Amino acid sequence: MTESKDILTQMLAVAEQDKKMSEKQKKIVAAAIELFAERGFAATSTSEIAKRAGVAEGTIFRHYKTKKDLLSSITVPIMIESVAPFLAQTFVAEVFEQEYPDFRAFLTTLIKNRFEFARENSQVIKIYMQEMLYHEEIRDQFSKVFMVHVKGQFDRIINFYKERGEINDMPNSTIMRTLITNIVGLMITRFMIIPKAEWDDEAEIERTVCCITKGIS
Repeated sequence: MTESKDILTQMLAVAEQDKKMSEKQKKIVAAAIELFAERGFAATSTSEIAKRAGVAEGTIFRHYKTKKDLLSSITVPIMIESVAPFLAQTFVAEVFEQEYPDFRAFLTTLIKNRFEFARENSQVIKIYMQEMLYHEEIRDQFSKVFMVHVKGQFDRIINFYKERGEINDMPNSTIMRTLITNIVGLMITRFMIIPKAEWDDEAEIERTVCCITKGIS
């Protein structure tokens, strides 16, 4: 699992390379990204960001009217423009460019890959999922990343297992929707809605595999 820590490290790297930002802005952005990932957006104060960045709190407000502006104006564009495509390409390499004995093995690897990614980046993912609800441009950009980097791989895998008779001859869009809905639903429930429940992760992943395969096989 090489991708798991790349949300934070890639966002920091992109911020460091942004020639439009002053050194103080870069420090503010780096501190904000780290704290949002560690504690969550709501639990992070601008005074904490300022302290970690080594700047006065007023410096933050000279550049960003509110903490939300800091998130929306800087970290979200970084994620969309540079980090999301990188993560999509890595995801494809880790999951879609491997060989599997059957569809069930592919599906199990897919779910475990996304599960570990969500486990290690749940705070950052939560921030962006919340932002996607309110910003159409963010949804559009993520959709574009999916269409460019991931959809074709899904189509290839689905067509392969259709030809082998392991998947019903339904539209690929229906099969993809079934996969995404079940997998994302597992992640949201496990890491965002009731993360403190007594989870048996291995068993829950296996049940999710069974639900999907029984529905489309």
